[in-house]
Amino acid sequence: MPRLLSHPYLLLTLTVLFWSGNMVTGRGLREDVPPILLALLRWLIALALTLPFAWPRFDRSQLAAMRRGWLAMVVLGLLGVGGFNTFAYLALQQTTATNASLLNSFIPIVTIALTWGFLGRRLRQPEAIGVFVSMAGVLLIVAHGSLDTLFGLRLNVGDLWMLVAVLTWALYTVGLQYRPAGLDPMVMLAAFTLVGLVALIPAAAVEFAAGARMTVTTGSLLGVLYTGIFPGFLGYVFYNRGVAAVGANRGSLFIHLMPAFGTGLAALFLGERPAWYHLVGIAMIFAGIFLNTRRSP
Repeated sequence: MPRLLSHPYLLLTLTVLFWSGNMVTGRGLREDVPPILLALLRWLIALALTLPFAWPRFDRSQLAAMRRGWLAMVVLGLLGVGGFNTFAYLALQQTTATNASLLNSFIPIVTIALTWGFLGRRLRQPEAIGVFVSMAGVLLIVAHGSLDTLFGLRLNVGDLWMLVAVLTWALYTVGLQYRPAGLDPMVMLAAFTLVGLVALIPAAAVEFAAGARMTVTTGSLLGVLYTGIFPGFLGYVFYNRGVAAVGANRGSLFIHLMPAFGTGLAALFLGERPAWYHLVGIAMIFAGIFLNTRRSP
């Protein structure tokens, strides 16, 4: 990987850009691709892209590392591959984009709470200020600059699925600290994906038996390919490397960029002009991330 592309903050930023596109794609495909099938196809594509890199690196030392840390491998695979995106796709069937963006942006807060509770990690004052400044920017964007809009948000079944997804990803982020030592990142991703697929295949079979079917069009096929290549394969490679370099708290903070990237993608592809609260909120998000990352990891 080129030196610039190996910088953890750039990797995390690209990850969130890919995931922002994933939310847009998941919402757009909700009538053409059943949510569990979408998650299954996404990870089959990601696995096909991962294996050519993972297989040459798989040897006895890698097998030994996986045996030592098999429990962590299973739990992380179920959380990061089998769980998060499946729950998010289920959420996007019913919740609004505003509610989904707001709830997804609570991942850093939940991650920090988990590190406090399980790892005893404490924030320095600039980090704490950064978290709250960034979160305030998120709230400003999703509330459209109006307290009435913010207080008027209501939870539905889709929002509850999104809360489950938020907790799942926060647990995965914190749990990455327990991944087996000495395990190659590509081998680890392949193993996580296989574990997740073991859970997704029977779930997709139940979904199919219930009558859910995919509408095959050029758009749906391209959308599925996007979810597998960018947020699925590249997103997880970049995120795992970024979190390994800077830690769970700093890594998860970059998820606050999702409303900002969502605004940019809407302006680029839908012709929507950003309002004042978009610009101010994006500035606050970047300010919060700067406060949290200005010291070298």
